[in-house]
Amino acid sequence: MGGFFGVNGKKLQRQYKKHLSSFTAWVPREHAHQWIVYPENMGTHLSIDEVALSQGELYTIVTNKKFKGKKGSLVAIIAGTKAEQVIEHISKIDYKKRSSVQEITLDMANSMKLISKRCFSKAIQVTDRFHVQKLALEALQEMRIKYRWEAMDADNQLIVLAKRENKVYIPKLLSNGDSVKQLLARSRYLLYKSREKWTQNQQERAQMLFELYPDIKIAYNGSLKER
Repeated sequence: MGGFFGVNGKKLQRQYKKHLSSFTAWVPREHAHQWIVYPENMGTHLSIDEVALSQGELYTIVTNKKFKGKKGSLVAIIAGTKAEQVIEHISKIDYKKRSSVQEITLDMANSMKLISKRCFSKAIQVTDRFHVQKLALEALQEMRIKYRWEAMDADNQLIVLAKRENKVYIPKLLSNGDSVKQLLARSRYLLYKSREKWTQNQQERAQMLFELYPDIKIAYNGSLKER
């Protein structure tokens, strides 16, 4: 089936790869599916992280922070996240260049710490702010979920008790019309946002949530400091 202007996209891609581009003469192509390193892109401040690329497969990527994701950023990309395997390929970069790294930003995975220690032994390891924020938000949501389960259990007990007495259980509603378990369920998204981004309904819901669960308020305020 033809693409734009009657050009077959797959055929054009194949022709470009095999004939128009310099791919066939590209030296790293034999091992590019497993690892590529660019020693010339080394710098004093690096980042290392794992990313999911084709079909969800994980790769370890080292970048030079100086170039902010643009040309010259990529220092190494290696299939997988096993420390020994990644260390083996990054170590192909000259030791003197690796020793010049002053700082490397990483997440809190032990494998990333080991890779950084072995490959960039003189660099200060800095925990990536994004991962700290993520952990703080996950802990906050776990608190909310814990209280929601408790509210659901309490409701279920009251429902059973009402049935025994041949009564209909009617949950108490808060001033905004939510039951406690609904309040906890509907507060999920507001806890991800800063106060100034709350809607009017979210402001009301947050006020009730924090009055009922002061420790959620404390945890929320703490998570804001990490954002």
